[in-house]
Amino acid sequence: MLNRLTILKSFLWASVGVLAAVSVVRFTRGLGAVTNLSDASPWGLWIGFDVMAGVALAAGGFVMAATVYIFGLEKYRSCVRPAILTALLGYLAVAVGLLYDLGLPWNIWHPMIYWQHHSVLFEVAVCVMLYLTVLSLEFAPVVLEHPLFGRPIFQRILKFLRKVTIPLVIVGIVLSTLHQSSLGSLFLIAPARLHPLWYSSIIYVFYFISAIGLGLMMVVLEGLLSSYFFGHKVKKDLLPGVGMAASIVLWVYVVLRLVDLAVRGDLGMAFDGSWQSLLFLFELGMAAILPASLLLVRRIRSSITGMAICSSLTVLGMIGYRLNMSIVAFTRPEGWGYFPSWEEIAVSVGIVSCCILVFLFFVEHLKVYDEPAHVDPMKPSYDAATLHDLMPGEQASPRRYSLVAVMSAAVALLFLPVKGAETVRTPVSVPRMVEGYQVSRQAGDFHALAILGAEEWSQSAESPIPLLAINGNRDATLVLFNHAGHVDRQGGDESCRTCHHLDLPYDRNSSCFECHRDMYEPTALFDHSFHVQALEGNDGCTECHSDGSEVKSYETATACVECHRNPEGSGLILELPGSRWGDAVGYMDAMHGLCVTCHERNAREEPGRFADLLDRCDACHDADFSGMLEEMTPVRKISSNVVQGGH
Repeated sequence: MLNRLTILKSFLWASVGVLAAVSVVRFTRGLGAVTNLSDASPWGLWIGFDVMAGVALAAGGFVMAATVYIFGLEKYRSCVRPAILTALLGYLAVAVGLLYDLGLPWNIWHPMIYWQHHSVLFEVAVCVMLYLTVLSLEFAPVVLEHPLFGRPIFQRILKFLRKVTIPLVIVGIVLSTLHQSSLGSLFLIAPARLHPLWYSSIIYVFYFISAIGLGLMMVVLEGLLSSYFFGHKVKKDLLPGVGMAASIVLWVYVVLRLVDLAVRGDLGMAFDGSWQSLLFLFELGMAAILPASLLLVRRIRSSITGMAICSSLTVLGMIGYRLNMSIVAFTRPEGWGYFPSWEEIAVSVGIVSCCILVFLFFVEHLKVYDEPAHVDPMKPSYDAATLHDLMPGEQASPRRYSLVAVMSAAVALLFLPVKGAETVRTPVSVPRMVEGYQVSRQAGDFHALAILGAEEWSQSAESPIPLLAINGNRDATLVLFNHAGHVDRQGGDESCRTCHHLDLPYDRNSSCFECHRDMYEPTALFDHSFHVQALEGNDGCTECHSDGSEVKSYETATACVECHRNPEGSGLILELPGSRWGDAVGYMDAMHGLCVTCHERNAREEPGRFADLLDRCDACHDADFSGMLEEMTPVRKISSNVVQGGH
């Protein structure tokens, strides 16, 4: 007869099977094939739950390590190993979740090499990587205690790790403090996007304190679930102390959030009856007020049922807090709502299922708890010093779990897209011409550009400079470009070929958008239908496909340069690599590839002149233009301040 542990494992393996099927489509067809994410909603369930909530759920590791090794409360030592294991698996889940969320997952290693010390996200990435390493070292002694690692070399490593336990714990606490709070700091850059009930200038404090309270309750919930599935005896004498500590931390969290709202004058919004206020009160009540109040009653925090209810409320409520901040309370453009697809939910559930399975494996085979785990009755008993019990051919349960996983994957494949997401085209708009002027910066000859408003126009003694306002997708993230100034600095008309590397026939200095016609997607330079019409229909096919023995295709056609050597009226056409011109990259990639490469070269060759400004993004882009482009006219004042654009 199946017991509760076998049922649990069957469900977990079914989730893993669905995860495997979705993963194939995700990594072969891209994000658009399996998610509802978009440019307006780039952060969804995978960030809100897998990362934001996942890091918080793993906070029990540093909380219990500090309790025992720093504060010396030895009676809680039995909670340290399972807490560290949970933290280790939680951070592994965060790393795996990021692989799914990143558009280019193979670049996840970049923060280790390309340091962006101005970025909060860089600090989070580094701390998570380092803390994951520390957790691995903290849990390594549990693995090395297994008889399989009885050789002298492993025992010497074990002895060394035990000696450096305290330094590892201290490093782990410091790293956890940094990145638990820094996750909240990410939202400081979006005050206009996050609802006032959730936004605060001290979000990082809320994130850190809530992580401590959640970590304590997660340790309790994990211990109770382990007792339920493995038959461990619950140490009821530890529950009151953990419950009281959690209650204090949660009350501090509640008071801070309410006082912060009162200081900012937004406390009334919590009781105005809007859906945001109701959500806020429900979240705060479920995550902190209700469990913190119940935990003040000794009878409740001394009982298994009471602690199970309080820990469940806190865990679910704090997960809701992270999801509300990253998804629900985060404002998006009208018509750009977000709700996770079933594939996104399947990935999150699957990753958590994998972690639980690994947790169960370690509990069954290593000394994670003081008491040995009750072995699954469907598994034959083998010597713990061997790996025979891992061989699927010698036991029944792996066969059952494998069958469940394969069947779940097969069912999931029936509902997954085959072709992937459809390409969304974003046609490029022509740059606008505006009047502007040059603004000096502190760093040498490097300067900024500004749009000339009505007052500046009437007061300016100098002639305005004609500027191109480059804004291909009309999202107001424009770049001001002094075309004439570039021509002069680069050496006159002969420098045109530096940027205008390929012209249309009978054209001179074709604009970028003529070939790079889509903002993000590549576009074909060759227009087959136009050529068919120009060559008077199908009779002209032999002009390009002269060899009748070959298949008529792009690869076997006559090279473009055979006809377009040097069209009349153009003297700047250049040959691209190869004799046939293929696709033109997206407009944004073309601009970045051309401008950034040149800027980086100039900054490298003339550091004294350009300092460290020329190769930075804000050398050309400026957030002050957001939302202003559609209102812009040459004679209307845009801002009383200098509005900077590109150089």
